Amino acid sequence: MNRTGVAKGFAISTIVFLASLTFATVSDATTEPVPWTGPVPKANCGPGDRTEGGLQGETTHEERLSGDSEHGYHCNLELVGQFRGEGTKSQGALAWSDHCAYYTTINNPLQEHRGTIVLDVSDPAHPRVSTYLDAPAMLDPHESMKLNDRRKLLAGGQNNGPWFAIYDVSGDCSHPVLKSSIQLPGSSAHMSAWAPDGMTYYLTQNPQWGPGPLYILDVSDPSNVKQLPTWHFKGDGKPHDADLSADGTRLYSGQYGDVGTTPDGLVILDVSDYQYRRSNPQIRIVSKLFWTDSSGAEQMLPFSANGRRYIVSTDEFGGFGAAGGLAAACDRGASPFGVPQIIDITDEKNPRIIAKVILEVDAPENCRAFLANPPDLGPTNPGPYPDGYSAERCNLDRTDNPTMLACSFEQAGLRVFDIRDLSRPKEIAYWKPRALRTAFLPGSFTWTPGTDRTADRTAGTPRFVKVGDELELWTVSDGNGFQVLRFTANFKTQYKDVLGEALGKRQGN
Repeated sequence: MNRTGVAKGFAISTIVFLASLTFATVSDATTEPVPWTGPVPKANCGPGDRTEGGLQGETTHEERLSGDSEHGYHCNLELVGQFRGEGTKSQGALAWSDHCAYYTTINNPLQEHRGTIVLDVSDPAHPRVSTYLDAPAMLDPHESMKLNDRRKLLAGGQNNGPWFAIYDVSGDCSHPVLKSSIQLPGSSAHMSAWAPDGMTYYLTQNPQWGPGPLYILDVSDPSNVKQLPTWHFKGDGKPHDADLSADGTRLYSGQYGDVGTTPDGLVILDVSDYQYRRSNPQIRIVSKLFWTDSSGAEQMLPFSANGRRYIVSTDEFGGFGAAGGLAAACDRGASPFGVPQIIDITDEKNPRIIAKVILEVDAPENCRAFLANPPDLGPTNPGPYPDGYSAERCNLDRTDNPTMLACSFEQAGLRVFDIRDLSRPKEIAYWKPRALRTAFLPGSFTWTPGTDRTADRTAGTPRFVKVGDELELWTVSDGNGFQVLRFTANFKTQYKDVLGEALGKRQGN
């Protein structure tokens, strides 16, 4: 027997076998990718950019107290136009329709103009106020103010109160027409969700109060709003923020949780009884996906890509907001701050995380770096609302096969990511507005008399806007108000393929 020939034959067979195993592993990884859990690659900034000097996302203690942060930091984004006004409650914004933007303030008696601000942005370089919405609910709708683009209806509920208002913006978006202003007895409004057809409005309640009600409104006739049976959660499912499937039968609930108390994460709810106006409507749990390394689950933003369905989730507080605070989060290896996650919900009964969009400031290995110098604390900067570098709200350049994801990371500013490979997001740009320190801004959520603000806070929903061959971003921050941004010449060179896909495949705003 020729042993060499046998050995060669065996070796070849073994290689083929191993190759088939490797192929199978790669194939499995394609359908079941390992979640990306490290910090995303940093953006390639241009020579004219003013870049941050610490960890990715961080404004260092030295930058804050030296006055350097007063000039802001930016990478591949530049300012087109701005309306600062008296500041804003950035987490309560943005909503938009066509060339109009809507955002809220803190409803401070010291403000000259209270209520929801309506901006005409037909000239992006010079946004201007067209009116203020002063129905009781719109003096401070907190995070509930949202617009249904299909029916051009803007609605919101009073922060921790019973008032609800709905406006028609279909005629002149810069002058919304009030259709209803009513009270919902017992309501303590917090956030909201529109059914895509614009016929049903879900008004969520204060999440810190544990299981409880979800107010559900029939707004098919906005001049005659009808309250549908209120649903009372006994356990899991109560939304902090929420969104719905395209057919309106699934509500994606961001369940506000904490370590050791209420589970934190996504609950998929069947709300078809309400969508189809069935008698004695019930809400049923389809599935749950909880995580223990964060707290304060909030946004659940649905989208599709390559024939699959996904959600971008955010967590308002991260590990520091759970029991024991930041030190306990560091001890258990949790993310210090909340981060976006990309969740595959194609199999709605078995949702799974495929990637985390983590900045260096959010990485568990950097948690202890913030124990001595928390992000919004300093000798003169006590900070009433220390969200730090958590991702509060995100948006996509489009909801089908998106190219870019933009997220408001509180004091890390607005960050933009290339998500063409959903399992491997990459940072491509950021904008951190300048610190306004002790400027008088009574409408700002993070302003108090005598407080030295060494960083601004960006917490609202950004908007991608196509303007000719440009792609702009609308954003809001507490101190700097409304801002229109555009990508720089360096971006157009460094990320030509990303921008080309975003512009070439966009399907509207």
